[in-house]
Amino acid sequence: MSWWEEILERSMNPIVIVGFVGQGVFFMRFFVQWLASEKEQKSVIPIAFWYFSIGGAFLLLLYGILDRDPVILIGQSTGLLIYLRNLHFIRLQKREAKQDS
Repeated sequence: MSWWEEILERSMNPIVIVGFVGQGVFFMRFFVQWLASEKEQKSVIPIAFWYFSIGGAFLLLLYGILDRDPVILIGQSTGLLIYLRNLHFIRLQKREAKQDS
């Protein structure tokens, strides 16, 4: 079996499919950030960026668990905590802004 056939065969593994989907969701965070920045003509981070970050990190963390990959496990678990914390700060800011008005 050639290296290319091996890659194609491994790519059909459900665990690897979870990893690919996670990478796709994770990529979307950069895409929505780019679109929002182009629209505003300045660097902005829309709230969708954080939701895509969480979704992608969760799926990649799941992939790391299923594949028993410690690099992915550590990287995505710490990132997931940071993304959740950022959403918490955004919610606090919105709540404070409502109370001030």
